[in-house]
Amino acid sequence: MRRDYDVIVVGAGHAGCEAACAAARLGSCTLLITIDMNKIAQMSCNPAVGGIAKGQIVREIDALGGQMGIVTDRSSIQFRMLNRSKGPAMWSPRSQSDRQQFILEWRNVLENTPNLYMWQDSVDEFVIEGGVVKGVKTALGMNFQAQAVILTAGTFLNGLMHVGPVKTPGGRVSEPPARGITEQLASFGFTVGRMKTGTPPRLDERTIDFSQAIKQEGEQDFHHFSFLPGTTSRLPQRPCWIVHTNEQVHEVLRKGLPQSPLYNGQITSIGPRYCPSIETKIVTFADKTSHQLFIEPEGAQTHEMYLNGFSSSLPWDVQIEALRHIPALRDVHAFRPGYAIEYDFFDPTQLTHTLESKLVKNLFLAGQVNGTTGYEEAAGQGLIAGINAHQNVTGGEPFTLARNEAYIGVLIDDLVTCGVDEPYRMFTSRAEHRILLRQDDADMRLTERGYQLGLATPERYELMRSKREQIDRLTAFCRDFTVKAAVINPTLEALGMQPLSQGQRLHDLLLRPQLNMEILAKALPELQAQIEALEGDRREEILEAAEIAIKYRGYIERESAIAERVSRLDNVTLKGKFDYTQIHQISTEARQKLQAIDPETVGQASRIPGVSPSDINILLVLLGR
Repeated sequence: MRRDYDVIVVGAGHAGCEAACAAARLGSCTLLITIDMNKIAQMSCNPAVGGIAKGQIVREIDALGGQMGIVTDRSSIQFRMLNRSKGPAMWSPRSQSDRQQFILEWRNVLENTPNLYMWQDSVDEFVIEGGVVKGVKTALGMNFQAQAVILTAGTFLNGLMHVGPVKTPGGRVSEPPARGITEQLASFGFTVGRMKTGTPPRLDERTIDFSQAIKQEGEQDFHHFSFLPGTTSRLPQRPCWIVHTNEQVHEVLRKGLPQSPLYNGQITSIGPRYCPSIETKIVTFADKTSHQLFIEPEGAQTHEMYLNGFSSSLPWDVQIEALRHIPALRDVHAFRPGYAIEYDFFDPTQLTHTLESKLVKNLFLAGQVNGTTGYEEAAGQGLIAGINAHQNVTGGEPFTLARNEAYIGVLIDDLVTCGVDEPYRMFTSRAEHRILLRQDDADMRLTERGYQLGLATPERYELMRSKREQIDRLTAFCRDFTVKAAVINPTLEALGMQPLSQGQRLHDLLLRPQLNMEILAKALPELQAQIEALEGDRREEILEAAEIAIKYRGYIERESAIAERVSRLDNVTLKGKFDYTQIHQISTEARQKLQAIDPETVGQASRIPGVSPSDINILLVLLGR
């Protein structure tokens, strides 16, 4: 039994799986320790991946060479592109997954990754000597040595579940909490807090009247998560269903509020503002008479259904009584009630942008232990932590992503710069350069970086390079080709559009919102020939990317120029230059925040809440700029 590793990953959730896989594929001998190997990458809450901004993160993970997109595609039972009515910067992929198949696909990836080993156990403490982590000790009495350790414990650190007045220790249903780690890290100066999240009841499909629900089918087009070909699902596709609460439901819930741990003082930790429990909804939005709920399948074959939007910690009988006032659920049988869970997290401002702790060298933290919520946010952090743990072990350069490079970059910068006062969830609105961070071009942005690092494969890199060449060739054709008025006017008039008085470049014609390449190709054989010359199995993907590049070129170029100007401050190093307590020209709040966070650059300092533009100007003057 091997006891000595390069990297140890504690916890096999979404962050831990990406971290372990990345470190091992880069060449570090890696050990992944988990309480239960049968629940690797368990979808603790909803059986879905992606969504608003989260889908962009998954595509970025895939573009860099991570695994979440591939696993999701292979276990998908429904795929949809959200926000299609808005601009492409808002388009967000989302997939329902078969919960059990998702675990099997991830386990297959992990078991077939060279340099990666697994051990089923619980970590009780870290071995820390001279401010450097040296390994871990487990509940079974094992001592494992490592040069770097990544903590990805999710909701397990002192986890406590609530169903009405009933409190059960655990990180998930039927799984024990992790104890000892929080207390040990607190003794080393880590700032600890408590957060709360929740999950809804699971329902028996056979007891639901779907004639009283609205059917929501998936999309059957070329979109999926991974940029690699051949990752599509072979599972039967299933619909979701929409139902709504009503005043009768709300009245039952209101009567139950005195028994709610959220309102009787039993739970005092911070809950997610953007994914509230149903009892929070009826209190916060007291004027609303109805809330939309989604009934989502847990798998391709199972009868178990997930009630999205009805997260609750109320007593089980209150939950069931409320549900039975929804027409589609009047005879519903529940497999288990919803519950809330409280758990420990650590202040992420005590981390660097590599997700390494500032307090213990070579100790990395990723996922919900950093105050985030969501599988995708966790996986993105896990990937970066795994990469940098390997870099630390091998003496490589730190790997970070800027805010104008990736949503993952926005996520980590927000965490380590601003900290969290509630469970952090990614939104497109958090990214000031979101027109540059679209889901369609994640490979254009990141695959070369992943390839240079050694994580993205040569096959992935060649696919990206070929795609870029084909996009460039098609956009160049559109810039150079002139459309004759006599040829295109019948098409324009049939669509009720203003005809041309003279010839116009195809590029400019495409700027009309009503037109796209598919419509124009029917009237222009030259364009049709260009489209048919595209790589067959990726033709639609390339065509969409080229069309976005043409239609939004002005916005993209303007945003790129703004991002470049802003990023100059991120090139001005600040760390270690000042004792901020002695700079009395800046505000007291700025002194305190700068001293506590010790930002790497002036750009990071400018994003710290409480640090004003005038404070930044003073720092630039002191730096001789």
